[in-house]
Amino acid sequence: MYRILIVEDDDKIAGILQEYLEKYGYEAARTTDYKHIKDAFLQHNPELVLLDINLPSYDGFYWCRQIRTVSSVPILFMSARVGEMDQIMAIENGGDDYITKPFHSEVVMAKIKSALRRAYGEYAQVQTGRELTELNGLFVDRTRSSAEWQGRKVDLSRNELLLLDLLLKQAGEVVPRERLLEALWDDIDFVDDNTLTVNVTRVRKKLEELGIMRAIETVRGQGYRLQSSWEGEE
Repeated sequence: MYRILIVEDDDKIAGILQEYLEKYGYEAARTTDYKHIKDAFLQHNPELVLLDINLPSYDGFYWCRQIRTVSSVPILFMSARVGEMDQIMAIENGGDDYITKPFHSEVVMAKIKSALRRAYGEYAQVQTGRELTELNGLFVDRTRSSAEWQGRKVDLSRNELLLLDLLLKQAGEVVPRERLLEALWDDIDFVDDNTLTVNVTRVRKKLEELGIMRAIETVRGQGYRLQSSWEGEE
């Protein structure tokens, strides 16, 4: 049974989510101590977090970053904000998906099931079946969720790891956007195409931190290609 932590200050919404999750066999935990959400996370040790953005004291972006210091579990943001920038910020602050309020329970469950399958299910086992992927001295360690090149090392989020590993395995080839979306989310009908763009941007930034510049090429109307060789920083 997967344990899901609900961080939502609207008691009615939190109650509905808890009831619906328990109906489908999940263990749902709630916290109302909005000043110590990281502590609540450590106490409940959930496999997934439903995290509201508008919270007392500090917002959900802050708490997502705090959770990311101790865990890479899937975090799904929930918010009435419908702006594109809010969704971008959610991903850039470490979130895995974004649910807009008001929401349909079926959509919430579909996103939860997809995130859990990707993190803990059969696909996750396949992805970690081999420890390292390497190209031109760039090593991607799926066991430790990290990448290393010429003595530099960066940690990768779950989505960054999946994207970079897939692009690395098909280096020199165009990987269709649909293939990349399917690698991150089971049901791509619920995924905004811009979400993939943001995740690829994050992978580019991680490569730049290693000193690898302009490695990922955008092929308009098709997808992305990782160059089989790349430029180092000048």
